[in-house]
Parts: sequence; structure tokens; C-alpha cells
Amino acid sequence: MLKVFLVEDEFVVREGIKNNIDWASRGYEFCGEASDGELAFPMIQKLKPDIVITDIRMPFMDGLVLSRLIKKEFPWIEIIILTGYEEFEYAKEGIKIGIAQYLSKPVSGEALLKEVDAVAVRIEEKRKEREIKEKYMKEMEENLHKERKELFQYLVTGSKSVAELLEIADRLGIDLSSMWYNIVLLKSQSEGHAYDGYSDSLIEIEQELEKLNDKEHLIIFDRNLEGKALLFRAESEEELEQVQKGYLDRMEELLKEYAHVRYFGGIGVPVNRLRELPASFESASHAFAHRYLVKESRILDSRELERGVYRRKEEFNLSNVDPKQIDRSKVREFLKQGDEEEAVYFVEEFFKDLGANAMRSSLFRQYIVMDTYFCVVDFLEGMQLPRGDIESLEAVGEITQNQENAAAYLIRIIRKALELREKAASNRYGDIVDAVMQYIEKNYAEEDLSLNLVASHVNFSPNHLSMIFSQQTGRTFSKYLTDYRMNKAKELLRCTGKRSSVISMEVGYKDPHYFSYLFKKTQGMTPTQYRGGKSPDGEDGKEHGDSNEGKTAADL
Repeated sequence: MLKVFLVEDEFVVREGIKNNIDWASRGYEFCGEASDGELAFPMIQKLKPDIVITDIRMPFMDGLVLSRLIKKEFPWIEIIILTGYEEFEYAKEGIKIGIAQYLSKPVSGEALLKEVDAVAVRIEEKRKEREIKEKYMKEMEENLHKERKELFQYLVTGSKSVAELLEIADRLGIDLSSMWYNIVLLKSQSEGHAYDGYSDSLIEIEQELEKLNDKEHLIIFDRNLEGKALLFRAESEEELEQVQKGYLDRMEELLKEYAHVRYFGGIGVPVNRLRELPASFESASHAFAHRYLVKESRILDSRELERGVYRRKEEFNLSNVDPKQIDRSKVREFLKQGDEEEAVYFVEEFFKDLGANAMRSSLFRQYIVMDTYFCVVDFLEGMQLPRGDIESLEAVGEITQNQENAAAYLIRIIRKALELREKAASNRYGDIVDAVMQYIEKNYAEEDLSLNLVASHVNFSPNHLSMIFSQQTGRTFSKYLTDYRMNKAKELLRCTGKRSSVISMEVGYKDPHYFSYLFKKTQGMTPTQYRGGKSPDGEDGKEHGDSNEGKTAADL
């Protein structure tokens, strides 16, 4: 039921409009009244009516001033102006403000109701349009997440110009403008969820962290299984440090409440240009790589790491080294969970953690390289993967000639192992993706079909399934589902005489208006135009693909 509010300084007129019209029987709620704009505005702010009927000439605050205030704060409220004055200037001013109707007094109840009904139709049309767009944006949310991840990659690789970065960010509704920036990489993980990284506790933590989010100074990017990237920004380096420390302190206090959750973070170096973010990311990645080297939860600052704050201080003495005390599990942990791009950071930090003096010993270098080689081979054999693809150790003398050669060799064999691991995982995930596609084929007509529902069916977390589905198919789940339904709709439009509203139901959309909106959005024409073989400009025979390729829901 739409709410109507009346502003009229003449008591008799106000009482007549309020009492002589049966508002409820016509489907309206008469929610309030006031004798002038000054009294009316705070009441309107509280009641939030759908329609305001107001006189134009009133003491204290007239109808035009009130209308400007209403439209500024509540642009969706429709306004009908009543006046005994027919000066053209008032009408022009009302048009500028966005007034729905301009009526001359005296006006009968039936005439006023006729205008109210016309305004109500427009309100319902606009409301339906908003609901349709909101539904579309919700369904395309997965695509937005994907594009946000891509933006982060552009930011930290330097593969786009500053102008391009700002344009992409603006399209996604992200404000990147600032004087100083810094990146913090963060990952939290429940015990027993080492690979999936998904549990009820982690969902709860994400919700709590969202409450701490300082949207003015922090942009959060999802990195799939690698956790989150926090992009802090501020107008000065001092402010940046203050904002960053305040957020991380509050975050650590929150995470400490979850004893079974391990967290780790790496803080980059502050930079004062957007194009310098790759340097901030690289330093944060070095610190972040230590999550494989230490067991406790902590957040490492790359600058302190560089100064050796976290390093062992003692001099290296080869005779005191017990090989059994060198923890091979760190390498195994990285082989299980690491990413190819992280290999260089891991190896460099692994060497540093052993101590600079240790790696100056050629004998110790040989031991570390050989031990890591056999650890890699053991990992591959445990996964039933071919060890022959790993570069051999025949030239061990050359490989361990210096620290640089040793590091380069380990990076190569670890990356190769991760490549083989991902290839094997991709083959396994192929069966999962096939199962998802079969599920869509059988259930596409169900309106409640969603990523969450399908993820539950295949026993995956939604984030994890979204990631592997995109990797395997090149499309997000939501885009694949939409494309599948649209292709079924096109088949029915061309091969049957069924009405569009019926086809809408059969392909999973109970709301035919939303179906028509989505069809035009993705195919570039209405269902009727497609059925007639007509393009929007009247040309015959063209089947349109996705005319919005590259656009996002933010373009709506």
C-alpha cells in the first residue's frame, strides 16, 4: 500500500482532502499531514511517504522549497503540487525540481485521485524497474567479484596504465584516488580446512571484519584460496600508518577470539604513487611467504623483516648443524598449498630464514638443494605424479656453485612441481565441473538454482567452486547459467509458439519482466524481436551474442 502525505496551510482544504476521500479503499495509506513545509519536512524524513501532495504558497516554507529538500534526500518520492496561482514561472520551477504533477485549485477529490492513481502507476513501474536491476546485479555479483580480482592483478603487476586503472576502478565503483598506499596480504585458515580454507568460523570472521572496515581508507580484494589483499590509502604517510595499525590491531584482537583459526599477514612498504603498488605488493609477498616457515599466527612487517628483526642473530657454524633439525615440512607445506607465483618469494625467504652465513657454505648449500630436491620428488610420488619432469641433480656442483644458482634451481623445480600439481588438480576438477554442468542441465528451470546450491550439491565451498569453474570454463558460474538459460529460451522462441511469459517460466524466471530485461541485456534485442528474426534496427536474420561483452552490472 502506497503512503500519501499532505501539506496544506488552509485547514478546510486539508480536512477535506484527508476526510472526504476514502484513501484506504483506493489502496492508499494517508500517513500524515502538516500545515507548512517547515513542519512537514521532518515528518516526511521519518515517515518516508511514496507521494507528497503539497500546496505551493504556504508560510514559513513554501511548496517549492519543500520539494527541493524532498527530492535531494528522497529522489524516489513523487510530488503533486496544488496551487491557486497559475503563473508559468512556478510550473517551470516545478519541472526543474522533478515534480510529478502541477494542479490548479480548487480540485475535486475525484480529479486529485485520478492524478494520484497516475503517479502510483509510475511509482510501481519505477519500483519494478529497480527490483529488476537489483536482481540482475545480485545475479551478476560473481562477475563483479571476478572483475575486482582482475583489477587487483592489474594494480600489482603494472600491466595497465594509471588512466586505465582509474577507468576500470570507476566502472566497478571503487575510488582509488589517494596520496599514499600500502598493501597487506592476509589469510585465515581453520584447522582441518587447510586447502579449502572454508568453515562457519571463517564466514563469521569475514562478517565481523566487514564491520571493522574503514571504507574511506581501505579497499578489500578477494584472492580466492590465498586469502585477502587489503589496500590501505590515506592523504599522508603518517595517516596511512595510523589507519593501518588501528585496523590490524582490531583485526588481531578479533582473530584471537577464534583459537582454532590460524591467521597470517604480510605488510608491504608504503608508496605514494598508484603505479608503485607492485613494489608494495612484492614486499608484502615476501613477508606473506613466511606463513610456510612459521607455525604461529602473526602479521609480519616487510620493513622489519628486511632489517632482520625476525631473523636468527647467531653466526652459522656448520659443525653445529643437525640435519634432522632442518624442518622439511615447510617445503612440503608450500608444495601442498603454495602458488607458482609465490615460489620465488618462498625460496628467498626460506634461504634468509636459514641465515645468510649458512648459505655461504657450499657444503650446506648442497645439502639444502639435495634435501629440497628429494622432498619435491617425494611429494610428486605421493601424488602419483612423474618425477622425471623435474630437472635432475646431475650438475649439482654447478647448481650449488653459489647462492643465486641454488635459489634459481629450487625455484624451477618447485614451480614445476606446482605446475604438475595444478594439472592433476585440473583433471580432478574436470569431473566436478562436469557434475555442475549436468546439474544445471537438469535443474535450469528451477528459479532458486544458485552457486551456493550447486556448491552444496558437489560438496565444495562457493568461493572454491567459483574459482575452479571459472578456470575450467573461462566463464563464471552465473554467466554460464545465464547463457544456458538464454540459449534454451532462444530455442523455444524459434521452435515453438509458446508465449514469452511461458518460456520465461520454463527457463527458470518466474518474473516475465525480468526475463525480458535479461534477454535484451544479453542478446541485444527483445524476445519478440528475436522470434521475428529482427534486429533492433529492423534488419533480418541476425542472431546476436552478448552485446554487453566487457560490461559489468556497474554499467547499468
